[in-house]
Amino acid sequence: MIITSSVATWKDCGSSSNYPLCVMALYHSKLRASSLKMEPFTVSYDQRSEFLKLSYLHSFQHSNVKVRHSLNPRITRTRLHEPHALVISNEHPQNADFPRNYSRKEKKPFPIPIVELRRAARERLKKSKGQPKGRVPPPKKGLIVQSLLPLAYDVFNARITLINNLRKLLKVVPVHACGWCDEIHVGLEGHPFKSCKGKRATLRNGLHQWTNAAIEDVLVPVEAYHLYDRLGKRITHEERFSILQIPAVMELCIQAGVHIPEYPTKRRRKPIIRIGKREFADADESDLPEPLLEVPLKPLLTEISISEAVAPANEEEKTLLAEETLRAWEKMRKGAKRLMQMYRVRACGYCPEVHVGPSGHKAQNCGAHKHQQRNGQHGWQSAVLDDLIPPRYVWHVPDVVGLPLRRELRNFYGQAPAVVEICFQAGAAVPDQYKSTMRLDIGIPSSVKEAEMAV
Repeated sequence: MIITSSVATWKDCGSSSNYPLCVMALYHSKLRASSLKMEPFTVSYDQRSEFLKLSYLHSFQHSNVKVRHSLNPRITRTRLHEPHALVISNEHPQNADFPRNYSRKEKKPFPIPIVELRRAARERLKKSKGQPKGRVPPPKKGLIVQSLLPLAYDVFNARITLINNLRKLLKVVPVHACGWCDEIHVGLEGHPFKSCKGKRATLRNGLHQWTNAAIEDVLVPVEAYHLYDRLGKRITHEERFSILQIPAVMELCIQAGVHIPEYPTKRRRKPIIRIGKREFADADESDLPEPLLEVPLKPLLTEISISEAVAPANEEEKTLLAEETLRAWEKMRKGAKRLMQMYRVRACGYCPEVHVGPSGHKAQNCGAHKHQQRNGQHGWQSAVLDDLIPPRYVWHVPDVVGLPLRRELRNFYGQAPAVVEICFQAGAAVPDQYKSTMRLDIGIPSSVKEAEMAV
């Protein structure tokens, strides 16, 4: 059974003063809030009416439906015989399509279409004629944004907290990984879907061979070159092995101001002096006092090994750990997205390579489709959050201890990022933004015959 929001208009209630009671009676008679789990609803009505009072909403006090209202203090007179409407709309979609998996033979689209980028550039050129140059953001001048410095430390610590908590949860929540492809599954046993695209998949008829998953299967490792000077010369092909690679989120936090002694970076205290489009010189800082020894703004967390990770002792501790893990996941993603708006991150349109900096490196190590035509060079473009922190989607299991997933009912199951599914099975509540792809409010047919009857 699929429950959706609807729009209903009653014109037969008349224009008497009992109109609000009539509307609420019609609505309350069709809503079984005590037996159905429904999302919060927004009740909109004609604000010009003088008869719809908030006192008539008392019938919702014993239900699990949240009624949100907004009143305009200015009430205009209107004719009493005008029809009124009660519009009931759901704030979140009931289901949504899964993110598209791009083939290895096609290029990822630009976050903003190239036509729109060219049109915006022409508009900026027209407006800039005869006008003084606009303000340049601090990263382009070689400085760091002081207001984003605490956020960078929070993102760094959220990533460490996420890794440590996942190592503890993996000891109590079963996670399986295919030995031939990069697909994983969270549940007591692997799913039966024939979706394996690894080596010799045709001999296995597309079935997966499940093994125990590791932390690297849940959190996809995305590394980037560590830059001592983010405005310096681009990394050449000959330097690709001499420069250290670290996790891309960590490199983003370092460039945003996080101080880690193991990864030194250049900090300027004065803006650079532009000589040409790609040439600049550092400003003279001799008149400034000697720089103090850089101290971390906040204490930095450290990762723990698998042997040091202790599994939660009981269900309550497991639920609290899952909720903390989910908060760290959201904090890391939201903070990284905000940092990316100020500190540019580049991604290859053909392969998963990521570079944190104003322009990509020159290493010719792209092995994607038709890389020979590009001489192994990357097709750099602006990165999105999923390029920096790719969420590995897994099938959502509606009932962990119940019946396993059935191959014939695949279209009725939802998907969620692996971190969210692990925390959900450990007892955490699902955030609203993931409910549409997980399809939590859609009934699963009990048989194939019942599935064929669904529209």
